[in-house]
Amino acid sequence: MAKVLPMGNNIVVEPVLHETNSVGIIIPDSASKDKPVRGRVLHVGPGKLKDDGSRSVMDFEEGDIVLFSQYGPTEVKVDGKNLLILEDSQIYAKLVD
Repeated sequence: MAKVLPMGNNIVVEPVLHETNSVGIIIPDSASKDKPVRGRVLHVGPGKLKDDGSRSVMDFEEGDIVLFSQYGPTEVKVDGKNLLILEDSQIYAKLVD
């Protein structure tokens, strides 16, 4: 399978099927009928390049479960698998146990 390596502050996410209640957060059915609003982080870019040449710190790691806008991500298909590419600012939260 091809590996999708994001550039800058982009993150590759695999959509996760909706569950009504997880970790105490209830996601409305209307938010998940069209597109997932939850996903598992597969790959994280190195961070946005700053003016001084350093990179911003990314708040996400591979394996994180994240919540994002259903209208924000770019959808791509790689080796028959649907993936999403988002900027770190398009991710609203991480779900933790």
